[in-house]
Amino acid sequence: MRLNKYLAQCGVCSRRDADKLIEQGKVLVNGQVAGMGQQVEETDTVQVGKKVLQGKQTCKVLAFYKPVGVVCTERDPHAEKKIMDMIRCPERLTYAGRLDKDSEGLILLTNDGDLINAMMRGANRHEKEYIVKIDREITPDFLEIMRKGIYLKDLDITTRECKIEKIGKYTFRIILTQGVNRQIRRMCEACGAKVRSLKRIRVMNIRLGDLKPGEWRKVTGEELETLLTDTGMLNRK
Repeated sequence: MRLNKYLAQCGVCSRRDADKLIEQGKVLVNGQVAGMGQQVEETDTVQVGKKVLQGKQTCKVLAFYKPVGVVCTERDPHAEKKIMDMIRCPERLTYAGRLDKDSEGLILLTNDGDLINAMMRGANRHEKEYIVKIDREITPDFLEIMRKGIYLKDLDITTRECKIEKIGKYTFRIILTQGVNRQIRRMCEACGAKVRSLKRIRVMNIRLGDLKPGEWRKVTGEELETLLTDTGMLNRK
C-alpha cells in the first residue's frame, strides 16, 4: 500500500496532507525518513512525529447535531464550546464541512482522511440540505434569484444554481452543491434579508433525523455503504 493511503486510513490526515508530511520528512518507516510514493506493508513500523501508528483503522463515521453556539474547531483556545469537546472518542475524528457558530444541525465526523477529502471536494457536487428562516416574507422573486445563483461581491464569485422552496411565510428549504463560507447568509444578505435561524438537515444521503442538539449516532450498514459508494470510497485502491 502507498504510504500516503496508509496514513489516511490510519486517520492521520488526507492523502494530500500525508504527501506534505512525507515531503517535510516528518514520516519514518522502520526508523528511516520516508520518501514520496513509498510502499509499506503490515509488518512495517510507521511513525509520524513522535507517534507510532497502530495500523489502518476501520472507517468510522458519526452523525452529530451541532447546537447553536458550538464552534467547528479542534484547537482554538478562545472558543468557549468546541465541537470536539462534545464527542468523546478514543480515536482521532475530524469533521467534514463546517457550520458557523450561529448555525445548527448535521455535522459528519470520521477517522478517514480520504473520505473527508472526497466529501469536501466541490467538483463532486454533493448535496447539503438546510432549513432557513429569514427576517422578511419570502417572495417568488426572492426564490428565483436565489435559485439562479447570486454574485457575491466580497468573494468575487457567483453561486451555483440550487434547489429552493418556500415552506413557511419566512422559512425556506435549500439544497446546495458547493461549500462557500457562510454561503446561505451571504446569499440572503445580497437579497436584502438576514438569516434568523439556519439548520442543516442532510449531507448527501445522511439525514439529521431525530437527533437532538448535542446528540450523535454511528453511521453504519446500508447508510454507510451508500455514503462510501457515492464518494467513490467503497472499493478504493
